[in-house]
Amino acid sequence: MAEHVSRETFPAPDPVVVAEVFAPARLPLLEEYAGLLATEGVTRGLLGPREVPRLWDRHLVNCGLLAPLVPEGARVADLGSGAGLPGVVLAIARPDLSVTLIEPMARRVTFLSEVVAALDLTAVEVVRGRAEEWRRAERFDVVTARALAPLQRLLVWGLPLVEPGGVLLAMKGSSARDEVAAAHRELRRFRATAEVVTASVPGSSVTTVVRVVPEAGPALG
Repeated sequence: MAEHVSRETFPAPDPVVVAEVFAPARLPLLEEYAGLLATEGVTRGLLGPREVPRLWDRHLVNCGLLAPLVPEGARVADLGSGAGLPGVVLAIARPDLSVTLIEPMARRVTFLSEVVAALDLTAVEVVRGRAEEWRRAERFDVVTARALAPLQRLLVWGLPLVEPGGVLLAMKGSSARDEVAAAHRELRRFRATAEVVTASVPGSSVTTVVRVVPEAGPALG
């Protein structure tokens, strides 16, 4: 497997695109993280080998475009963080954030812990657990998730973790509007509103986000 990974094409990022999304000072850390994803991430089955050639556009830039939607100094929880997308990217791009990576699978937690240590991301905590089983009293200003579950289920998992006045940011694809329509009961239950937001820069793919705001805090009954 390691030999297969070494033969993968790992292209350099488009400097024009990256400069539109990330501050130059953050690029060395981002490149180091990209290297970990393309090697250990593939070896451990967290990223498919075919994703390596499009790692920058489809994953890193795609997640970086989420950063402007996160308020300054926010406490962020990334649900089902997996290989750290978008949580690690947000932590690299926005050192003002405090990020908690919540992941239930042990091998992914191990990888995330190694990444956080290697990149010296001191404002990042890795927690093994499931969002639906969260037992801490802590709540977050922003809850993120990328390709984790249908919006109906994600609202039930994520909105109870959102601090009043906070927001849930669900990274979705072309089905985003259909998922919002299908989740009308859950949105009513949590007294929340949802809107589909898109972001892109020239030369990159489009990032689609469902932005969910509880109107009066989640209704848990």
